[in-house]
Amino acid sequence: MASQPQVPPPGPPHQDEEKAAHRHHTGSSSSSSLGITPTAPAPVTCPSHTTPRRLTTKIDLHLVPFVIILYLMAFLDRVNIANARAFGLETDLGLSGTQFNTALTIFFVPYILFEIPSNILLKKISPRIWLSGCCIGFGFITMMQGLVQNYAGILTTRFLLGLFECGMFPGCFYLLGMWYRREEAQKRFSLFFSSTSLAGAFGGLLASGLGSMDYMRGYRGWRWIFLIEGAATVVIGAIFLFTFPGFVEEATWLRDDERDYIKARLHADQGHSAAERSITLKDVGKVMSDYKVWLGGFMYFGIIVPAYSYAYFSPTIVQSYGYDKIQTQLHSVPPWAVAFVFAMVIATASDWLKHRFLFTVLPICISISGFAILLNVHDNLPVQYAALVLICMGMYSAMPIQVCWFNMNLGGHHRRAVGSAWQIGFGNIGGIIATYSFVGGDFRKGYIICVSFICLSALSCIIYAVSIMAENRKKANQTLPEGMTEQEKVELGDLNPDFKYML
Repeated sequence: MASQPQVPPPGPPHQDEEKAAHRHHTGSSSSSSLGITPTAPAPVTCPSHTTPRRLTTKIDLHLVPFVIILYLMAFLDRVNIANARAFGLETDLGLSGTQFNTALTIFFVPYILFEIPSNILLKKISPRIWLSGCCIGFGFITMMQGLVQNYAGILTTRFLLGLFECGMFPGCFYLLGMWYRREEAQKRFSLFFSSTSLAGAFGGLLASGLGSMDYMRGYRGWRWIFLIEGAATVVIGAIFLFTFPGFVEEATWLRDDERDYIKARLHADQGHSAAERSITLKDVGKVMSDYKVWLGGFMYFGIIVPAYSYAYFSPTIVQSYGYDKIQTQLHSVPPWAVAFVFAMVIATASDWLKHRFLFTVLPICISISGFAILLNVHDNLPVQYAALVLICMGMYSAMPIQVCWFNMNLGGHHRRAVGSAWQIGFGNIGGIIATYSFVGGDFRKGYIICVSFICLSALSCIIYAVSIMAENRKKANQTLPEGMTEQEKVELGDLNPDFKYML
């Protein structure tokens, strides 16, 4: 039973949040700037047995660890082929020319094509069943990569890996976005996204250990990398089938009054989510007709090229510095570790200042400086290695800011589900370019390609920032047509004049 409306006592730590939710539900004029509707339900305040901070912590504990572990395993299973390459995968499978690069590329074909359908199915079926099932699928395919015997085998498994993994990233971002207010979302988005950094660091350490199992039971070390990491993923996916969280409306671990309060504060921040209806092809068409959605795609597309170039080829670059196989894996760990710490610092500052744009551009500039060093320094290994650290920490700090910024500026389930999937799907076209950026060991050519695309990302961020500022100014002088129904307002999502975009 939901708690009864109550007047917040003076002075508690959560007074401001309760007032915001109360203003929203009573239809006060101050609430119009938050994108809410005037005929909302009765006032709902924070239940007396808890506080907003404790309730947010409860959400964190029931949601964030699951999405972190899920994407950590997905990213690890995606890029461990780079570690396997250092242990002789190409030689054993008889790969030559650009065949290794093609094996990397084919992963992105289904990954790009099925992002939007995956998010639609996620909402229809539920995150617990859909994401957990996909986890079991890509874990099994990773194990199969450890058993392939030729080029056709690695192509087939990489394609299927992309098919099962396509829903992980946009699905988790979509799920997170439906639980948190915009001003508190970035730390969670970056913590989730930084599982890629943890996967990079953990993958290097794990590969150095698994690689030492070379010829154990007749299997090469690179095969053990796939077999053991894939088996671990399957076990985790099976556990998640019974434990993975869903949307607010599905959370059985919340009391009724807690669920009502969470929905009220999200409604006050983002407007009505329209969680009760299915996503249609008409919704997809409406979202894709918004030019800002395309800008979000280009932001991510530009930064994906250097990001995947680093993930797939940094072990090869480090190995070119003269390290053996084990030392190569160990030296790949520090850049990822630094990237994780820096990403969390940037995310915390971004949430504190309630600003995204500058915290996207600053890390991008750090990455550009790293590429500039590598293009001009060729005989100083400590400086070159430090440049790799700058590149990694810059890119993997900017990416979660971009995704959170764009996603949380989309209002409603249908616009966020389609828009988030589009951004990730379109952006990952850059992954195809990345797989051919360092063909033939021509690192200079690869660095130039990476710098060019990361500059495209920065330019797209600038245009997007200018666009949403112009939209906010336009909305300030815009009113809704008289007679518009509540359902029509809900369908507008962030296009509602009452919804203000976060810069």
